[in-house]
Amino acid sequence: MAKTSSIEKNKRRELLSATHAKKRAVLKKVVMDRDAPIEERFEATIKLAQLPRNGAKVRVRLRCEITGRSRGNYRKFKLSRNMLRSMANSGQLPGVVKASW
Repeated sequence: MAKTSSIEKNKRRELLSATHAKKRAVLKKVVMDRDAPIEERFEATIKLAQLPRNGAKVRVRLRCEITGRSRGNYRKFKLSRNMLRSMANSGQLPGVVKASW
């Protein structure tokens, strides 16, 4: 089980990134537009830098929904490899079957 503070910090980052996603997208579009004037692009860069760092989607870490483990996660299930295996063996994940050949 991961530290509770790490899990909560990641949840705050998810909320911040969701709230600032539209602002960031608009500003990034202006910054990347080569046809826009330099002054306008520079102002957009400054505004982008003033937004909170934890508001970036890149800062959000994929964690296991059950344990909070940060490594060895499967995106499709949002579970770590350990929890995926135990839940699949106990039949709690629909459509997942233990391989045999």
